[in-house]
Amino acid sequence: MAGWEQACKAAGLSLAYSEGRRPAPQISIAAPLPQGVTSDCELLDVVLALRVSTQDALVRIRPELPDGIDASSVDEVGVNAPSLQSQVRWAEYDVTVGTIDLAIVRGSIYRVLDAKSLPTEYRREKKVRVYDLRPLIMALELTPGNDVEAAIRMRLRAEPDRTARADQVIAELGLPDPHRIHRTRLVLEEVSAVLLASRRLHATGED
Repeated sequence: MAGWEQACKAAGLSLAYSEGRRPAPQISIAAPLPQGVTSDCELLDVVLALRVSTQDALVRIRPELPDGIDASSVDEVGVNAPSLQSQVRWAEYDVTVGTIDLAIVRGSIYRVLDAKSLPTEYRREKKVRVYDLRPLIMALELTPGNDVEAAIRMRLRAEPDRTARADQVIAELGLPDPHRIHRTRLVLEEVSAVLLASRRLHATGED
C-alpha cells in the first residue's frame, strides 16, 4: 500500500484522502495476498481528487512503481461503483510442493473433492475460527510438474466473507509445506454492459 501511495505521488496523480483525524489515501486492494504468496493478477481501486485519462495515468505511474510491481491496465469507474473487493468471487492458484508420490497426491485430491464437509480451524494470534473448508474449494487439479516437485492448480472461493487460502488446502490434503504459491487469476462478479456504461457516465459527468 505504501508503495502504491508513493508511486501515485511521484507520478503526479492527486490522490483523494479519507476524512478524519488520520486521513489515509483511498487505495484498496481487491484481495490482499497472504505473506509469501506471489501473483501476476492483482486488482486495486485508487480514488483521485483530480481526473486524468486512463492512458495518462498508466504511462505516468508505471516507471514509479517499486521493483517487481508493474501496472498492466487502468480502467475508469464511477466513484459510487461497488468496490473491487466486494466483487471478487474466486481465485486460481498454482501451488508446488516437494517430491512426493503423485499417486498419493492424486488420492488426497480425490478424498478432499469427495468429502461432504471439511471442518477446519484458522488461528490468528489468540483468535480461532472454525468453519467448513469444503464449500470454498471449487476445483483441484494435479498438473504437469517435474522430477522434484508436484504441481496443483486450485480454484478457491475469494468472497469477502467466504475465502479459502491455498496453504490451508495443502494442509487439508496432508501434503508438505508448499515451495511456491502463485495466484494466476482473480474473477469478479459479472456486471452487465449497461451497468458498466452507466458507471462510466457517472464517472465523467456526461449526459
